[in-house]
Amino acid sequence: MSYHIYGIGNALVDKEFEVDDAFFADAGIEKGMMTLIEQDQLASMLDILQNRYGLKKRACGGSAANTIIGASYFGARTFYTCNVANDEAGDFYISDMKAAGVDTNMGDNRDEGVTGKCVVMVTPDAERTMNTYLGITSELHQKHIHEDALAQSEYVYIEGYLVTSDTSRAAAIQVRELARKHGVKVAMTFSDPAMVQFFKDGVSEMIGDGVDLLFCNEQEAMLYTGADSLPTAIDELKAVAQTFAVTLGSKGAVAWDGSQLHHIAPNNVKAVDSNGAGDMFAGAFLYAITHGHDFAAAGRLASLASATVVGQFGPRLDAEQHAPLKDVL
Repeated sequence: MSYHIYGIGNALVDKEFEVDDAFFADAGIEKGMMTLIEQDQLASMLDILQNRYGLKKRACGGSAANTIIGASYFGARTFYTCNVANDEAGDFYISDMKAAGVDTNMGDNRDEGVTGKCVVMVTPDAERTMNTYLGITSELHQKHIHEDALAQSEYVYIEGYLVTSDTSRAAAIQVRELARKHGVKVAMTFSDPAMVQFFKDGVSEMIGDGVDLLFCNEQEAMLYTGADSLPTAIDELKAVAQTFAVTLGSKGAVAWDGSQLHHIAPNNVKAVDSNGAGDMFAGAFLYAITHGHDFAAAGRLASLASATVVGQFGPRLDAEQHAPLKDVL
């Protein structure tokens, strides 16, 4: 087995800003959601944000990328399939991935175009709002899949955001089918309430006849199942996922291991920035279950790791912050 986790997702250079609620009212932006924007909108928005607030942080991102990097820093062997352009942002992205110990399909022969960018706006209540210009990542194709690396993995991990592009969705479905062919387990995340709300048919298409492990938050679970209570949603999810974890914000999480529901205690933290919390939860959880730990232990690590992310600025932890967290295993 060459890899513990093979991920596929959008490749976006994240630019984080600390803003106030007034900014959303001025700019007509829906708070707390991920919204797709065009390149000209991105340019004017970045101009305003840089001048009004100043850039807080830049990092290679994308939901699944954050998950894969987190798992890598914990000690998992990882591979990431994505699409970045032959531009400065693409160079930055690939070098950031390599520095985190993640192997990728991207070399020096990348296509011309514009690497995707995500503007992450964090308010004083720690809520994150994202405006995303996908750029070349919306052209993530089946040709970018590295079947040999996938076949040599324990899990594939599919990002729900891929549902928004026809080619990316097709690539995600192809990854699921190749995983089945090679006996690799399939994990997936819903990524964002908007994906379930506005692209539900596409999300169902990506799930296909079911996944081995699903990650979602409480709102996404309710939206996808149409349930009016969490216990009902949990029962409904069993029809599409053999196992799953549902994050509940400050209430912790629940994890279904196929026979038992584990209640995962929260870790109290002063929230600074919720960006990346769900991504880190999945990364820590996947690291733990691919290293011999049960769902209860995986949940403890995932809960602590995501709380630690929320307690500081940016979607990920620094490399050296990961090892001490493993004490909870």
